[in-house]
Amino acid sequence: MAKVTEHIQNAKGTLFSLEILPPSTGESIQKLFDNISPLMEFKPKFIDVTYHREEFVYKKMENGLLERRSIRKRPGTVSICAALMHKFNVDTVPHIICGGFTKEETEYALIDLNFLGIDNVLALRGDSIKGQKSFEPILGGHHFADQLVDQINHMNKGLYLSDELQNPTPTKFCIGVAGYPEKHFEAPNLKTDLKYLKQKIDNGADYVVTQMFFDNKKFFEYVAKCRSEGITVPIIPGLKPIATKAQVTNLPRNFFLDMPEDLIDAIEKCKTDADVRTVGIEWTIQQSKELIAQNVPCLHFYSMGKSTAIQQIAAQLF
Repeated sequence: MAKVTEHIQNAKGTLFSLEILPPSTGESIQKLFDNISPLMEFKPKFIDVTYHREEFVYKKMENGLLERRSIRKRPGTVSICAALMHKFNVDTVPHIICGGFTKEETEYALIDLNFLGIDNVLALRGDSIKGQKSFEPILGGHHFADQLVDQINHMNKGLYLSDELQNPTPTKFCIGVAGYPEKHFEAPNLKTDLKYLKQKIDNGADYVVTQMFFDNKKFFEYVAKCRSEGITVPIIPGLKPIATKAQVTNLPRNFFLDMPEDLIDAIEKCKTDADVRTVGIEWTIQQSKELIAQNVPCLHFYSMGKSTAIQQIAAQLF
């Protein structure tokens, strides 16, 4: 097994990778295996597995009062990573988030990953939970992703939270972080957003994987601005093929991104979602070809648990 950066350094061309969701609570892992299996012929070098923090619901009790309960709709990120490594002999990248964890709990999770031989992580702040106007860490947790990166990097140097440990073994995590070609929605402008990204790199991050985008020009401009700010690590573009008409409004609203007029015009001419999928596949293929021509290190596809469209795209590229 290898680190993401090692895969990039040893590659003779653009690599293929993907991101998947853990099964929902109560679902079988076999469904996930069935979705991933068709993509293995394209030899993905790593598979990201998302983490979804707890949500809170209120259940009415017999006395009429409401009881607040914590639920996890998609548990099992670490175990899913281990299962994928075992079944497909592929490197996995679990997402590690700030939200919902103390620094001590984060350290325990990283120790478990280290014991499992998982050498890659994607360090993220994570989203706010429902009911919060903005992100709020729990008591003793990290506020920002750069702090999480710093903790992981310290463990890579053998520096754990406890100063009583005798000669602790350093971990060897390759640390990925998120980048936003159209800026993070909380940043006042792209320059400020790049300042925060640079801090994550300075704290020990090894590579960047971007939010999805549909206009390659914005990605190329983003990379150029990153380089001008002294960010020299690999920057991996994240891609997602449009699959439904509803995504034309949902994706910009949920991910704070723009869609090119040509793409919108093509989708508006579609009569069915099957037609939209065809447009989405062709658009992503053309995006990918242009990105490959510019020697991007890897194409990272957001599968969202579905592989058919990505399989058709990868068949034209790899």
